[in-house]
Amino acid sequence: MAMAKADDPGAARIGLPLAREPSVRRPRLFILSDVCLLREGLTVALASYPSVEVVGSSDLSVSPTVVAERSPDLLLLDIGAGDGLDRCRSLYRVLPTLKVVAIAVAEVEQDVIGCAEAGVSGFVSRTGSVQDVVAAVHGAVRDELVCSPRIAATLFNRIGALASGHYAVSEPKILTPREREVASLVSEGRSNKDIARLLRIRTATVKNHIHSILGKLNLQRRGQVAVNLTLTAECVKDASISSAQVRSATRQVRTGASGNDPSIRMLESAGR
Repeated sequence: MAMAKADDPGAARIGLPLAREPSVRRPRLFILSDVCLLREGLTVALASYPSVEVVGSSDLSVSPTVVAERSPDLLLLDIGAGDGLDRCRSLYRVLPTLKVVAIAVAEVEQDVIGCAEAGVSGFVSRTGSVQDVVAAVHGAVRDELVCSPRIAATLFNRIGALASGHYAVSEPKILTPREREVASLVSEGRSNKDIARLLRIRTATVKNHIHSILGKLNLQRRGQVAVNLTLTAECVKDASISSAQVRSATRQVRTGASGNDPSIRMLESAGR
């Protein structure tokens, strides 16, 4: 029997049965952001898109088990917060198949590469729209990367530089006294809210300090701050360790190399 497409306006007039479109389960989304306005705005905006379903939202303090209870397929993660990517990694341990689309991404190498190293499946820049979010979600579900040309260029440039061995790490800059205070608390595992309370400053100010610290130390994740501070301290205690050895060791920290590097082993032994 002949079948008409479901969107054929003439099908009813000539009496042909309509062919049903195959049903596809909508991806279930969980929104994670410390900005309440962003969470609520995205929830309302995405409700008008029948191809996705928002099953929950929370700030970054939420327990991974609470997120897992909602059985999301994909996490919309606001990386505007300094510890957003660290939260992403803790969620992977509970939900190993979870896909993550980072939103509010600054199109700079530090943020883009940090997201890629954390296993992010899609990017939406700070200038992106809700439609861009939906496109990134469906791209991630299909294992396709949807991102701006600038982000794509950043990723390809890094891959090319690593492949050729020409990736250069600039010398770290000196931290201000306040940045050293923040860095010390970060190395203790303190959250942004804890740091703000202890230093009596705003959480947004803490985020700005952390962003500056990562940039000055040429780091990409706050988890690397503690290692960097430890290496620097050991250099000060042991004058036999040259500045070149410290630079080599910190370079290994930034690029994620293993602890087999002789410079790192030397610094570790100096601290014993």
